[in-house]
Amino acid sequence: MSEKKTVAVIGASSDRNKFGNEALRAFERQGYSVLAINPNEAEVEGHRTFASVLDVPGTIDMATVYVPAAIGVGVMEQLAKKGVGEVWLNPGADDDEVVDRARALGLKVIQACSIIGIGDSPSRY
Repeated sequence: MSEKKTVAVIGASSDRNKFGNEALRAFERQGYSVLAINPNEAEVEGHRTFASVLDVPGTIDMATVYVPAAIGVGVMEQLAKKGVGEVWLNPGADDDEVVDRARALGLKVIQACSIIGIGDSPSRY
């Protein structure tokens, strides 16, 4: 039996019209253990939020990123420090500066919609 993968949703939002909310629900629906990362929210979809991945106890298997480039570059530093194995840079979060920084830090970067990547569709949410 395989263990549930843990995914950090960077930019998780309580606004159900934002991809950071849709991703959290999609990953949870697909059986992932989800972590909501947003320093400006206390809770998203019943999940306590963390200000940063560095505040999360334990390991994180993957991260899916929904923040603008100005924030994303710093997030890449945190993901590298935390040792996150896989980073999905979703459309809008995949600015060249963010991608370059992630690769320079040795992160495994995937530039694509993570919801589609897990076999779901954002339009379902």
